[in-house]
Amino acid sequence: MARPKPALRTTASITTAVALLAGAALVAAPAATAAPGTAPAGTTAQGLTFHDIPGSGGITLKGNVFTPAGAAAGTKHPLIVFPTSWAMPQIEYLAQAQKLADSGYVVVSYTSRGFWLSGGEIEVAGPQDSADASAVIDWALEHTSADPDRVGMGGVSYGAGISLLAAGHDPRIKAVAALSGWADLIDSIYSGRTQHLQAAALLGGAGLVTGRPGDELTRTLKDFLGSNLEKEPEMIAWGKKRSPATYLDRINANGAAIMMGNAWGDTIFPPNQYASFYDKLTGPKRLEFRPGDHATAEATGLLGLPNDTWTSTRRWFDRYLKGERNGIDTELPVQLKSRTDQRYEGYPDWKSVGAVKNRIPLDGTKKVWANVDSGANGGIAILSNALDQFLKLPPTVSVPLLPRTFASVWQSERYATAQRIRGTSALHTTVTSTKPSGTLVAYLYDVGPLGIGKLVSNAPYTFHGQTPGRPFPVDLELYSTAYDVPAGHRLALVIDTVDPLYIEHNPTGAQLTFSSPGTDPSHLSVPLREK
Repeated sequence: MARPKPALRTTASITTAVALLAGAALVAAPAATAAPGTAPAGTTAQGLTFHDIPGSGGITLKGNVFTPAGAAAGTKHPLIVFPTSWAMPQIEYLAQAQKLADSGYVVVSYTSRGFWLSGGEIEVAGPQDSADASAVIDWALEHTSADPDRVGMGGVSYGAGISLLAAGHDPRIKAVAALSGWADLIDSIYSGRTQHLQAAALLGGAGLVTGRPGDELTRTLKDFLGSNLEKEPEMIAWGKKRSPATYLDRINANGAAIMMGNAWGDTIFPPNQYASFYDKLTGPKRLEFRPGDHATAEATGLLGLPNDTWTSTRRWFDRYLKGERNGIDTELPVQLKSRTDQRYEGYPDWKSVGAVKNRIPLDGTKKVWANVDSGANGGIAILSNALDQFLKLPPTVSVPLLPRTFASVWQSERYATAQRIRGTSALHTTVTSTKPSGTLVAYLYDVGPLGIGKLVSNAPYTFHGQTPGRPFPVDLELYSTAYDVPAGHRLALVIDTVDPLYIEHNPTGAQLTFSSPGTDPSHLSVPLREK
């Protein structure tokens, strides 16, 4: 059994405490207005009805229903079901549900099991959550004017994941809008075989504040944050059961039209796993990436303000549930918004994004001591990339001042023209460690004339069971992005061993050496938009 070091345990405890406070802050505003959710079943407030809906296994889900006003008796309407996000109550989607109902939909939203006043325990999108989605559809078809042939599902974050999973289990679902969700849970919070500490602690903390985690979740989170490698196969199996990618064949067979949206800087569910899943879908599909962090691209829409993501969501449902010819199915299906110029670009598929590759050689041999944060890091979950989205303030570092004892640095030449990075940068290098286990974190920076680097992308990588002193290859995909490097700037790749976003596995006194053998040169492949 691999036991976490004292420093790791301290970091995890501090981060969990911070996550608890953050979770409380995230849900404080909804909690203050959640009183309508406690109203007796069937009561109405301003045309909105609240209901106790039977869920899977005999539990009760707290839900609400919007119906089109002035509809003739006997008229059937397309149905949209919204499961709530992690830690959010049933009022989350009121603004968007009202807009959809005004345009002719029956909209049912419900608090996911284990949270707030809904029954059961938090299952993390397990089989019972998929069964709940089907139970809510059953109830809606019986108790509302919903049309059984026009059923859609959607949601943000947790609601997105449940909607995708439900599309693989319930063929009645004809359209899905999955916003800021996940397709592969393992590749989201355990990418590069590295625990995403702040993401997991934030989710765990918010779950404790607003719900009732089940025994399986509590045990899995403890093993995950405690770096219990003996339980790694079990944790991976647990995650796969909760990953829409596991049910890809069923999702494709059922044929729902699937729209997926996410933010470039999502620190809970990074964009790479969404893009990979999108490529494998065979039905009608659309992929949208925008600047921001987890759920920040949808946030203003939840408040009822104009919002591109929700506009696309309504157009998607109008096309595939109402049959409207609004053009969304004839547009280029991959829509990307650059972090730099905020313009949308369309592509026929994901592989067409970043079709040109700029190969940056990583020459020479560089050695770093582990266990020390060099100053290069990915920022703070949710906060840093939201600042980039709204204020153009990504995490920054002075590249010339980075201590080379703890960080390896390679830089490109200065570019005569702007470099429009689009897609997924890929690192290939050779590593030699003095210890069997270790963690490295790669960062890509846009470096200006004064040496100030703005973070373009990053990703962690952890290894176990390597022979000390024996070189081994490392291939690592950085998180996908869309970023324009101005003319006169250069790119810098920085690799160190510590980042507050992640749990690191570097034993005390470890050293990592990065080399570039002549038979297998190290390099960074940067995808660029075609001119």
